[in-house]
Amino acid sequence: MDSESGQRHPNYVGLNIVGYGLARFENDLIAALGFDSKAALYRDLIARGLAKTRGTLKNRQDLFNPLVRGGRIGWWQNGDRYLHRKTQLDGLFGRLAVAEYAMMLNNYLQAEFPEPGARKQSLPPLMKSQFRQLQETGVEAEMYFLQNYQQVSLFADAAIDDARQLGDGYDFQLTLGSVYWLAEVKGLRTRTGAIRLTQNEFDKATEFRERFCLIVVACLDKRPTMSAIFDPLPSLHLTRRTVVCEQVYYHTGLLDWTELVA
Repeated sequence: MDSESGQRHPNYVGLNIVGYGLARFENDLIAALGFDSKAALYRDLIARGLAKTRGTLKNRQDLFNPLVRGGRIGWWQNGDRYLHRKTQLDGLFGRLAVAEYAMMLNNYLQAEFPEPGARKQSLPPLMKSQFRQLQETGVEAEMYFLQNYQQVSLFADAAIDDARQLGDGYDFQLTLGSVYWLAEVKGLRTRTGAIRLTQNEFDKATEFRERFCLIVVACLDKRPTMSAIFDPLPSLHLTRRTVVCEQVYYHTGLLDWTELVA
């Protein structure tokens, strides 16, 4: 967001990368990017079109400052509202030292917001994938749930396990003693919208009934809210739709791999 109005800035991802980096490294990042002051960095970013005003850039750092540094600094009154975004950035770039972060940020700016008169540069594939993940609604919703799942009363004292990599029809398992629940998380940018379940998710909801919980994180562009729907199928009245997709594979012949050399 660009302000308390809750309107998502069109350059949301870039502003988050800059604000998070400044909250972590401040003057060291400014120097690593080749500027002698924050004001000079701001002028460059405005000239590139990342933001129109210094206030937009300052506000974005202020959102991350209390989460990165702690205490009553920046927009500390917001509490943990931006924590899921900070956690997502931690996962992608949290291990980078200041010089590495500056290189990553410079690559991003040259690809998306090149200097006036300069041509856009291509991003390395891994970096392109990282920036794409920052824009995915589902990933942002999952990060929000990870940070706030205890707000669901039944999950308040539960342990959480991440099952997203398993691809088995649910994102997380919540366990409390001998009791467990499966949680599938969906995200919406606004307060209204449709969600869909895959066949695998539908089957898990059918099998586990009240032990299956659909989590919908809405208003991701403003102030996220979380709804938990246990045994969701009877109440949601889902409509079945079939989409046929072609999957293409490329096969080798039968080879003796012990005889192949690099």
